[in-house]
Amino acid sequence: MKVRFWGVRGSFPVPGKQTNRYGGNTSCVEVEVAGHAPIVIDAGTGLRQLGKRLVRNEFRDGNGLVHMLISHTHWDHIQGLPYFSPLYSEGNELQIYARQPGDTHLGAVFAHQNDGPYFPVPLASLKARVQFNELLEGQQFDIGDVKVRCTRLNHPWIAMAYRLDYGGKSVVYCSDTAPFRDILLEHEFIATPPSAAVPLDKQHEIQLRMMREKLVDLCRGVDFLIYDTQFTPEEYEAKPHWGHSTPDDAIAIAREAGAKVLCLFHHAPARTDDQQDAILATYKHLLRDDDLELVCAAEGMVVDLAEVGS
Repeated sequence: MKVRFWGVRGSFPVPGKQTNRYGGNTSCVEVEVAGHAPIVIDAGTGLRQLGKRLVRNEFRDGNGLVHMLISHTHWDHIQGLPYFSPLYSEGNELQIYARQPGDTHLGAVFAHQNDGPYFPVPLASLKARVQFNELLEGQQFDIGDVKVRCTRLNHPWIAMAYRLDYGGKSVVYCSDTAPFRDILLEHEFIATPPSAAVPLDKQHEIQLRMMREKLVDLCRGVDFLIYDTQFTPEEYEAKPHWGHSTPDDAIAIAREAGAKVLCLFHHAPARTDDQQDAILATYKHLLRDDDLELVCAAEGMVVDLAEVGS
């Protein structure tokens, strides 16, 4: 099993000289399993380049199948989908998996992005077959020989983390989430951060503790943990209601779960490559005597899980 990064940035794409090394495209990760249809996690702008690669092979002739896991439907995680080349070849198939969105059908959520005022090709007019699979929090299912589990995260409009297991190796994708201590983020938009003087509602405290326990369980013994670390601790203090974590939060989850490698992900759009280098260096120094290995996601990076822990 290999993990390939096509987009690592959060919130919106940021092309330019200062983001070239880590990349400016939004979230898109491919999990490659030999002899298996591609599994893609999130459909940010990085998906476009992945699609261009796929149509050079079996997808060009309409013989391709892609499984796509969506963490949530904020734009930076789905805005690459209309530009995914395999969708424009008859015979190709796309299986989309995402959390059940309540009263709205999952297909309708995605169709709105392709409505006439916003995009010239309606979702219903695409030549490939697209099927939507609605998931419940905590659901377990198989994609071929790959075992998949999911759990809820602490993010506005609710995101999901996914774990994939195959051949004795595992990867967890955990983006986007706030820590599980200061505020419970659900469907409503929270315009201002909560006051530190106001104690957390007891029921919310219980919910957050349960969510954290389920995430730690999802990550238990994982080989490769991809985690939202968009904020520095100072940035989080100013914006706890935005639904993102810091490297400190990610390290705490990774240590408790016994993860082997932690990968910093969903980089802040305003973060330059040099600034990201500095963050990585700071936390590598803090972990210098730790068994936990720390890396930083970059476009084009490929991680062979067969080599993790060997």
